Amino acid sequence: MNTFRTLLFLVPFLFMGCKDEGEKDYLPESVGAVNALTVVIDNELWKTEVGDAIRENFASPILGVTFDEALFSITQIPHQVFSGSIRNSRSVLYVMEDSLNIAHIKTNMYSKPQKIGVIKGRNKEEIIDNVKKKAAEFTEAFKKQELEQLQTRFLRSLNKEKALEEALGISMNMPSIYKVGRQEDNFVWIDRQIQKGNMNVIAYSVPWNTFSNDSTFVQDIIKMRDSIGKLFIPGTEVPGKENHMITEKAFSPYVFPAEINGRKAAEVRGIWEMSGYPMAGPFLTYIINDRPNDRKVVVEGFTFAPATEKRDYMFELEAILKSTDLAPGQP
Repeated sequence: MNTFRTLLFLVPFLFMGCKDEGEKDYLPESVGAVNALTVVIDNELWKTEVGDAIRENFASPILGVTFDEALFSITQIPHQVFSGSIRNSRSVLYVMEDSLNIAHIKTNMYSKPQKIGVIKGRNKEEIIDNVKKKAAEFTEAFKKQELEQLQTRFLRSLNKEKALEEALGISMNMPSIYKVGRQEDNFVWIDRQIQKGNMNVIAYSVPWNTFSNDSTFVQDIIKMRDSIGKLFIPGTEVPGKENHMITEKAFSPYVFPAEINGRKAAEVRGIWEMSGYPMAGPFLTYIINDRPNDRKVVVEGFTFAPATEKRDYMFELEAILKSTDLAPGQP
């Protein structure tokens, strides 16, 4: 009898435990504009060299755009304001002077998806040191989350055209607002109109041995891009001049190692211009290894939007390009 009463006594608490766990698992959807970073820090500390270090590391100019644009759009708030719906911000940097000297990143604390980079120190020097040590790691986590969030949004209304698959045997996830403008045997051009210009995706392939010498890799990339521009991307007709897209002559593009869906690639960021007319803008290219087909697949995004910030346009194109699948429909 005593055992039975004990079980009856425990049952409500068992159900309460399940309910608490369920409530803990439920999180609201995070909020925030693309590449927005909420920095939670005391107002006075923000005005010191600590704030300078945060701005230097998280609002530094990005590479490969026509004028300076910050890595993140920062909104600073004091700790007492970090409550309610503001806690649902997607990317957060939480900084404070404390009895602990720690720096780590937390996932889905108040909403999902969410990343909160926590930086604490016993004095300003320790906080600044932690900012410098963790900036690259935090930035990578914030950026990865932003890309995944954008790619998830794309799924709501995907472009269903088959030009990439027909011409190159590849696929990408991109919003349905993008439309195929040109399709050749080994070249596809897809674009969308924006308020002051257009955003573009092109794709083509080159032979596997196109880049045979590491010492001339950048020059070979420029040669490749310029030849494709001459063949497929003409500009406004200019009497007496040949006008087509080329790589900006004044500065060499930036080149980094990359990986696209498990395949080794090179990432190229730079500025395009027209050979015979004053037009320019940023481009992002991925040269993806496709050894089984003895080729390299080249996918590129570029934007034309005069007198307009282009960071978020290029970020959208990056999210599209990074979805490239060289074997669509394959397991």
